[in-house]
Amino acid sequence: DIVTIGMLSLPCGWLCTTIGLPTMFGYIICGVLLGPSGLNSIKSIVQVETLGEFGVFFTLFLVGLEFSPERLRKVWKISLQGPCYMTVLMIAFGLLWGHLLQIRPTQSVFISTCLSLSSTPLVSRFLAGSVRGDKEGDIDYSSVLLGMLVMQDVQLGLFIAVMPTLIQAGVSTYSSIFKEILRILILIGQILFSLAAVFIVCLVIKTYLIGPYYRKLHAESKGNKEILILGITAFIFLMLTITELLDVSMELGCFLAGALISSQGHMVTEEIMSCIEPIRDFLAIIFFASIGLHVFPTFVIYELTVLLFLTLSVVIMKFVLAVLVLSLILPKTSQYIKWIVSAGLAQVSEFSFVLGSRARRAGIISREVYLLILSVTTLSLLLAPALWRAAIMKCVPRPERRSST
Repeated sequence: DIVTIGMLSLPCGWLCTTIGLPTMFGYIICGVLLGPSGLNSIKSIVQVETLGEFGVFFTLFLVGLEFSPERLRKVWKISLQGPCYMTVLMIAFGLLWGHLLQIRPTQSVFISTCLSLSSTPLVSRFLAGSVRGDKEGDIDYSSVLLGMLVMQDVQLGLFIAVMPTLIQAGVSTYSSIFKEILRILILIGQILFSLAAVFIVCLVIKTYLIGPYYRKLHAESKGNKEILILGITAFIFLMLTITELLDVSMELGCFLAGALISSQGHMVTEEIMSCIEPIRDFLAIIFFASIGLHVFPTFVIYELTVLLFLTLSVVIMKFVLAVLVLSLILPKTSQYIKWIVSAGLAQVSEFSFVLGSRARRAGIISREVYLLILSVTTLSLLLAPALWRAAIMKCVPRPERRSST
């Protein structure tokens, strides 16, 4: 399966490059051609998806490598407030539409939460190689965008924890609703405790461990890059294991691993990036191909008008909500970046595939709603590069524009 994806990704990627589209489109098309809706030659879909997840891990590690902890500290308030406000507004709109269309509240909450999440791996690819130093008194859009995406990953972990309660709420009587609310509050407390524990672990590693560890790796890898690559990969896996054990997303652990190593200086960052980027690029191809495995072209063609309307509605709604929220929380000197950050957030996370599958099995949503979520998610991911490029062309000053696109 991996060999087939590797061979077919090349002509698909070349084709997209020739007609001026991002190569990720080609990899998604490769997944469509080889998946259940195409030639059906991929038999081990779960294994392919699992290997693709490693592409997400290395992508987030490299993004974390380009963002020092000091840089993220400047935008932590915006990163915390922005996703929370956006999720609450999306759920409010979802409940309103659900009431008008006579959809169950639990189903409305689930769909709204799914649609409120944005794709961290996709936006990380947009940001890769486009990070610049902050202007005096200004905030860099990439720091704000990445901080908000990291917070959304935390929200995702919280939603997965609350999901069984949401299922139970659909069949609960009013006498047990109080217990369910109490359980949700306890879960939120556990998440906050886990985040505090992760912060303390990172502080200890940054202060006492990361410096000696890297110096030892650097000394041992003279003339032998294998040791350096293995050492860095082991550190990434250690951090994602720690965050997983503390009930926080593994993706956050990968990002923190990069941020911790970036504290060792620019030279260290450059050396590690040159070693890890080729691994990331190959695994990212498998990740985007695994997205294509979930696309059903026949369903998209039959329901094309409805799907285009829904996708455009979701993208526009997320863009507008992000602009409104950022207008309220961004400093006046950095208001221009709200358009770029909003463009980066105006798509749906590929993790909705996983959430939708779980909700389908649990009976929260029907098969038709599940296919709608998959199709809208995929179409929004396909629209995302065009929207991002338009925002960069309009809002980024000319000297910075070339490296961003």
